[in-house]
Parts: sequence; structure tokens; C-alpha cells
Amino acid sequence: MSFPESPYLDEDDGALRIKGTRVGIEPIVSSFNEGLTPEQIAGGFPTVTLAQVYGAIAYYLENRQLIDDDMAASQRELDKIPALSESNPELFARLEAARRQMGSKRA
Repeated sequence: MSFPESPYLDEDDGALRIKGTRVGIEPIVSSFNEGLTPEQIAGGFPTVTLAQVYGAIAYYLENRQLIDDDMAASQRELDKIPALSESNPELFARLEAARRQMGSKRA
């Protein structure tokens, strides 16, 4: 998928990222759609400026359908990946046992 150019975003291997950072547009858009303010969003990403957050939101609003479709396609791909408990139950059981053991050490 090809995205329109933006002064705030770079396209890297088909993913949109805030220029000069490794922060993708998806967490910015998700936070915005959850009702967070640009100031709150910027506070969660130390490498992103408030202006970059506003730029990413403006880009999203101008290209909403394209971004929403891309995010939905990414989610469908993630949904195809089996959970660790299904793909490797032995490893999952060992990790769960280690997690429980670490939890009991903290108490």
C-alpha cells in the first residue's frame, strides 16, 4: 500500500512512522480514537513532539479511510498468528510456571 506524502511521516516498509522516530502512526491514531488529547499522546512518546502528534492526527483525518483500512488489514494478519499457548503449549507452560515462581518471590 502506498500512502500520500507528509511532512510529519515517513513510510518505512509499508508502515507509517513519525519522521525521525520509530513510532508508528497506529498508536497515535488509536490513542486519538480512544479520546486522548494530543498533549496526552505526546506525553506517552518521549521522542515525539506535540507538533508531530498534531501532524499525524491531521494526516489521519485527511486519509482516514486509507489508514483505517491499513490498520484493519494489520489486525487481520495479527489475528492469524496462533497464541503461544496453541502453537507451543510446552513453552507456554514453562513460561507460566516461571511467571508464577517470580510472582511468589515478590510477595
